[in-house]
Amino acid sequence: MTTVEEIQKLKKEKNAVILAHYYVRPEVQEIADYIGDSFYLSKVATKLQEKTIVFCGVSFMGESAKILNPEKTVLMPDMTADCPMAHMADVETIRKMRKEYDDLAVVCYINSTAALKEYSDVCVTSANAVKIVKELPNKNIFFIPDRNLAHFVADHVPEKNFVYNNGFCPTHERMEPEDVAEVKRRHPGAQIVAHGECRAELLAMADYVGSTSGIIQYVTASDCQEFIVCTEEGVGYKLKEQNPEKTFYYPDKLPVCPNMKKNTLEKVLHVLQTGKNEVHVDAKLRENSKKPLEKMLELAAK
Repeated sequence: MTTVEEIQKLKKEKNAVILAHYYVRPEVQEIADYIGDSFYLSKVATKLQEKTIVFCGVSFMGESAKILNPEKTVLMPDMTADCPMAHMADVETIRKMRKEYDDLAVVCYINSTAALKEYSDVCVTSANAVKIVKELPNKNIFFIPDRNLAHFVADHVPEKNFVYNNGFCPTHERMEPEDVAEVKRRHPGAQIVAHGECRAELLAMADYVGSTSGIIQYVTASDCQEFIVCTEEGVGYKLKEQNPEKTFYYPDKLPVCPNMKKNTLEKVLHVLQTGKNEVHVDAKLRENSKKPLEKMLELAAK
């Protein structure tokens, strides 16, 4: 029996479902029941019937799934698959900002730890951040942890006053505008599509800026046949699957998230076999960090 066949067999036996982020390896996306970005997967997690969720992503994703589904077992193929940006804010700064600014909303990108969510008013993803910030009654917005996405959202909600944190995604930050310009020089007919976690100078060059799912939708609907993709290269699996006739280029310094790539078929099989790598969230932390996640789902549904 192959590894894939064993996974499929155990999945049925254990009443398990596999969720995978667009950035994980193609072979892991192939065996997933649901593939998506953080927003899509967080919505899916609240509607699943299966008792066990195997989350192929990074730690904050498994944590969020557990917070929203405390009665379910959430397993991570690799417990060391973490998101550096998820830790790039701190509670002391949040407290300080609340004292300094009246009418402040702490808006927490879902790419963050439960400990940061606990002290936030609402969570957002790159797919819904602009919509949710517009819905908030607050004038002042402290957006954590990602400064790049914060600046992108601020550009689209000029009526609000943004206070910026200094976090960033190392994978998206690595992409240099000069490198993208060089790819564009070689392929002048290609459109540039970029994730909101990229630097502002790069976003200014893009024909489209959005979430991973937004990029896929834009490319699929576009008449253009060539694209320069400025986000983690794992998205190429779905882009090629949905657009086999189109051509995709990436910056020469290929944007690869080493943590997402820690998810392998062998590790998925291992956690299904053993039940190891279960995600646990303290009851009090879960209750407090659930509120901004639920607020996100509520406002995004409007």
